[in-house]
Amino acid sequence: MGEFSSKLGIISCPGGEAFAHSVVNHLTRLFKRDLAQKTNDLVKKYGISREEAVRRFNLDSDLTVRQRVSKGSPDEFLIPRFMVPTEFTRFANGEFKATIQASVRGSDLYIFQDVENHYPLLFPNSGETAVLSVNDHMMCLMTVIDAAVQSGAASITLVLPAYPYSRQHKRKGREALTAAWFARLCEFMGVARILTLDIHSTEIQNSCKTIALENMHASYQIMKKLCGLIRLEDDDLVIVSPDTGAVGRNKFYADHLKRPLAMLYKERDYSVVTKNAGQSNIKSIRLLGDVDGKNVFMADDMLATGGTLIKAMRRLKEMGAKNIFCGISLPLFTGNAIDAFDEAYNEGCFCKIIGTNSVFHDDTLLKKEWYVSAGVSELFARFIMRLHYNESTSPLLENIKIIQKLLNP
Repeated sequence: MGEFSSKLGIISCPGGEAFAHSVVNHLTRLFKRDLAQKTNDLVKKYGISREEAVRRFNLDSDLTVRQRVSKGSPDEFLIPRFMVPTEFTRFANGEFKATIQASVRGSDLYIFQDVENHYPLLFPNSGETAVLSVNDHMMCLMTVIDAAVQSGAASITLVLPAYPYSRQHKRKGREALTAAWFARLCEFMGVARILTLDIHSTEIQNSCKTIALENMHASYQIMKKLCGLIRLEDDDLVIVSPDTGAVGRNKFYADHLKRPLAMLYKERDYSVVTKNAGQSNIKSIRLLGDVDGKNVFMADDMLATGGTLIKAMRRLKEMGAKNIFCGISLPLFTGNAIDAFDEAYNEGCFCKIIGTNSVFHDDTLLKKEWYVSAGVSELFARFIMRLHYNESTSPLLENIKIIQKLLNP
């Protein structure tokens, strides 16, 4: 492997390591694939050998870097190391410090953070583990953003599959618009772009003045996993929106699968704050549509305690639904959610929950019979590659064409 790339660098915050390393693996593969393809094209066009083309690539790479010549054979592609070594310290009083341990001056940095990782994290300096809250993760993120700015990075992009405070996006009374506040704070600190996944409300994008908030979708990855579970062309399949807020997302599935769309209408008591799956602020549920004798697929952006979704699935079973499948972009599974879904699964309330790897989980969830993991790491890797080479990102943001290829191979 070559030295850290002077143009593209990846920094992983505590909690975001698993997703960052998964994306880097795809970046390395894509980088090698592109180099191999370009080499083949040059060999054909100029009639040179592969060995000469590779040597010229490596020579050009060494000439464009001011530092000493890179290590490694000139006859093999010198693949850069995208990961930037960074040390994070957590002090006894809960403060964080980030130290970037390589020069990043003039580099385009992508900082990964999983603000919903609530597993014990090891901080090597202290040798202790700590479970971080969303606020802890955000503060840790701020320290490394400032370190990157002070170190002369050319641009800073945050990779936040789970956008923090995304459910606090509209005002009901004297409330803070925390989702908008976070975007403005990032702008103030010098962040150029945020990459996120199926953000809870696209209204949050309107709060940004200079920052580019790129919202990717996991619909293709979820639909690909769903293909292995049921026949998507089955006449008995109906798409159900779990609430009014998810209608647009589920209409997308219904339109492309050419299946009917139904909707659950829920009346809520917003004075109730749920802390576990046994609680819910729902007063009543009504169904607009027909699920009797049908297989059901429901999609939602995030699953927290899961109480609302479980209640919806039980209601659909009461109304005659056969098999229920759910697709979740951000499977948080907070509180006792995993145990609650175990209980609901044993009752026969649903068949499978498809969740992405955008939020870290260990085998406690991943090995459940009812859980299916869909990877979105390659989606983020492809997006980063397109940004790095100033290519259009529209095919990845609007994934209709690849979904059509999936449905009509």
